[in-house]
Amino acid sequence: MRLTPENKFKKLIVIGDRLLIKPLQSDQRTASGLYLPPGVQEKEKVQQGYIIKHGPGYAIPMPVENESWKPEEEQVKYIPLQAREGDLAIFLLSGATEVMYENERYLIVPQSAILMLEREEDI
Repeated sequence: MRLTPENKFKKLIVIGDRLLIKPLQSDQRTASGLYLPPGVQEKEKVQQGYIIKHGPGYAIPMPVENESWKPEEEQVKYIPLQAREGDLAIFLLSGATEVMYENERYLIVPQSAILMLEREEDI
């Protein structure tokens, strides 16, 4: 079964506080004009790219209670991430893991490695 571009990532599940990012080439500039020169990217190990998918967030630890009269609820709760799909992220490369998916390069980055987000929405 061949996936179309709009549902290409449906079968991927990103775990926890991780983000799947499509990195921009060093000479690309965003629509709003945000641009990281190659010198900054090489010296500071900073990269930018668009968030394709994100995990559910940080899991909230649940108290351990062994009371037989209580119904068992295994509903995990999460603190959601600030990052959203479609955001432009500027992040540290040191926390990134490179992966290839359908012959394209992506990076898996923890939210803690994100320095700044650019979001295209009207406030």
